[in-house]
Amino acid sequence: MKIKTKRSKNKLGLRGTLLLCALFFLGGFYFSRIFFSQTTSDLRPRLRRDIEAAEGGDHTSRNNAQPHGATGESSVESIPFQILSWKPRALYFPKFATPEQCNAIIAMTKTQLKPSLLALREGESAESTQGTRTSSGTFVSAAEDDSGTLDLIEQKISRATMIPRSHGEAFNVLRYEIGQKYDSHYDAFNPAEYGPQQSQRIASFLLYLTNVEEGGETMFPYEDGLKVPGYDYKQCVGLKVKPRQGDGLLFYSVFPNGTIDKMSLHGSCPVIKGEKWVATKWIRDHIFYDD
Repeated sequence: MKIKTKRSKNKLGLRGTLLLCALFFLGGFYFSRIFFSQTTSDLRPRLRRDIEAAEGGDHTSRNNAQPHGATGESSVESIPFQILSWKPRALYFPKFATPEQCNAIIAMTKTQLKPSLLALREGESAESTQGTRTSSGTFVSAAEDDSGTLDLIEQKISRATMIPRSHGEAFNVLRYEIGQKYDSHYDAFNPAEYGPQQSQRIASFLLYLTNVEEGGETMFPYEDGLKVPGYDYKQCVGLKVKPRQGDGLLFYSVFPNGTIDKMSLHGSCPVIKGEKWVATKWIRDHIFYDD
């Protein structure tokens, strides 16, 4: 009887131990879930605030501007861009303008288009350069736009380039239809080819006003020193930038010392499908007076 009783007690003790272990395990699991869920909920807002502050997304951080000078601005701003190339210096600005702004520029200029002209080098004529530039276009200044659209775009270009608005020419709004293009060329004027210059084009900003289904890319055939054997200035090669409505392209035609950057050679590939509209702002090294 004693042996049976002892065995019976041992069996009850084992069962009780297992039961207690199971209870402790379930209790620990339950309370740990409550604890970690509260901790995570506390950490997430703080982590989100830290990320936003680091990225400039926090409202307080955005408004934490420095005291500014008489010609400065009171707010901190950011204009997203991508460096496309250092040779030449070319930057891409996605969504620089809204679709509404782009459509407004087209609407105000589409009835004024005329065949695009060329600045002729010494010894050239309209006949000898026929077919080099086949687009149509017109010039329009911000002062001519009562809607204020061009004024806003011009201000933003000035901020992106840190070159005063007074150094910019009027917008050259261009339309390229199927097959139309602009062979590779320089925007800067070489005095040896064009004669003495009162001022020089140092940078160009292209605002794409439409999407182009196929073709119409802005090309840089000499990007990073690329040399194409037998290049005849008509081939669409090198770095190509596809037009997208509202996006901007900025490139510099001269080095900081004022000499022309040979790698800034560029052109417009033929439009294969669709229609290309672009507003070009040429920027000079001196205040520009349109005579």
